[in-house]
Amino acid sequence: MAHKSPSARRAALLVGAVAVLGLPLTACGHGSGAPQRVSGTAAPATGDTTAGTAPGTEPGTAPGTSSAPSVGAAPPKSTATSAPGTARHTGGTGASAASTRCHTSELRASVGRENPGAGQENFPVVLTNTSGRTCTVRGYPGAAFVDASGRQLGPDPKRSSGTPTTVTLKPGRSAWAGLTFSNPGVSGARTAKPASLIVTPPDERDHLTVNWTAGQVPVGGNASSVFLTVFSPGTEP
Repeated sequence: MAHKSPSARRAALLVGAVAVLGLPLTACGHGSGAPQRVSGTAAPATGDTTAGTAPGTEPGTAPGTSSAPSVGAAPPKSTATSAPGTARHTGGTGASAASTRCHTSELRASVGRENPGAGQENFPVVLTNTSGRTCTVRGYPGAAFVDASGRQLGPDPKRSSGTPTTVTLKPGRSAWAGLTFSNPGVSGARTAKPASLIVTPPDERDHLTVNWTAGQVPVGGNASSVFLTVFSPGTEP
């Protein structure tokens, strides 16, 4: 028993070598498995992002998104969209802006004194705050010439280039926007004599009616365009 045969010793040595070699092989296999799991976890999020950028596809709505982990693109989008706090904040901002705007029922429209230029006819279209509160106007008015039956004469006015600013109107204060067109006698445009000018305040649907007493206006042909400017404080340039 104290001495083993050469074949027995060789067998024992072979078993020992296999046992010793087995440990590092197992450890290397475990180590190579970890990166595979990390890669597999990251892949769905990357796939969501790529699919989300396809034309007509919103992020997080591509097929297979539901299998993505919670750190993928879809859950943050869903959370941001459905967060009650965000919706209330957005609604509050819109409501605040709307509450300061001058409504048609709070305004009176008028056309100021003509200020002719070189072949140009220029009129200030004035809105005056007749309410008991302070309100604002911003941007361009809507306007159109109409006959006695309310039929529009000529195309809609165009907007002159300009930077809109918010004009604050205390009760009784006014803002004006320029109404400009080429003198028909100079341009040779086809003309008509309006009965009224209808004016729509910025961001409103209802309009105000002003009697037009300034004669013929261009409604077609050469240089027949009518232009409007943004509102500025006061009643005239």
